[in-house]
Amino acid sequence: MCVGKCTRILGPCLIALGVLSIAANVLLLFPSWTWSYLKEGHITKQAMQVPGVWGGGIIVLLAATQITAVGWRCNRSSDCGTCRNMFLSIVLSGLALLGSTSCFILSGVGLTNGPLCLYNQTEVPQWDYPFVNMENQAFHTRAQNYLYDQSLWNSVCIEPRNVVAWNIYFFSILLVISVVEMVLASLQIINGIFGCLCGLCEGK
Repeated sequence: MCVGKCTRILGPCLIALGVLSIAANVLLLFPSWTWSYLKEGHITKQAMQVPGVWGGGIIVLLAATQITAVGWRCNRSSDCGTCRNMFLSIVLSGLALLGSTSCFILSGVGLTNGPLCLYNQTEVPQWDYPFVNMENQAFHTRAQNYLYDQSLWNSVCIEPRNVVAWNIYFFSILLVISVVEMVLASLQIINGIFGCLCGLCEGK
């Protein structure tokens, strides 16, 4: 496949993934479609760090926009500063790779630690991370595998409602999106190197 055609495919794909990443992270801030927990600061730490917005979203969208523009501009005109533009796409794709990697790491931590929620460990319910901080050893052993034990999803956290499943779904989506973004950004880096060396090969 020609470098130019590959660029025109990778760019829009990264744009779509960047938008989905932002949407998934924003939804993490509103568990059970409720904004009051965000207002009160009762949101999981990794969700508040919004890695899907800046890492898997904005940085990826910057690279994707430039990649898409280069692909279509050079498809219409041979005089488009090919090497300079492809070098810039390599740099931006490298940043996108770092951003999506950061999103992957933080989403993985958020998925592993579980959500911040109101739970009843003692006589007084408290806000904390029950799947990390539970002192009961028997429960702690089960909590380490909470991802595979759906009986814990609705029995531990009192508020927000269904927050465990909410976090699992959207952090998992962010993990999948960031993996695909890492693959596509890496492909564009390779594609950009070939573009600098060989041109876009349009019409060849």
